[in-house]
Amino acid sequence: MDWDPRFEELLRAYLPFLTVEDELTPDTELRDAGLDSLATVELLGALEAAYDVKFLDEALNLETFATPASLWGALRSMTAASAG
Repeated sequence: MDWDPRFEELLRAYLPFLTVEDELTPDTELRDAGLDSLATVELLGALEAAYDVKFLDEALNLETFATPASLWGALRSMTAASAG
């Protein structure tokens, strides 16, 4: 998956079980990598600030924050919508 380096850097900051050597793949289970409910809220705020978007209510669900691919897909659709 072609996400930008800033996305991976932000995401990795909230994944305490993922070491620097561990690859972050599109289907990495974020909960298994240590993303808990508090970290999800903090990550949400960090992504909104970094990408100048607002997550819509329908994007605030477990599926969106399940994997890097699902989260990046939601973020990309929001950045495209705000740019369009």
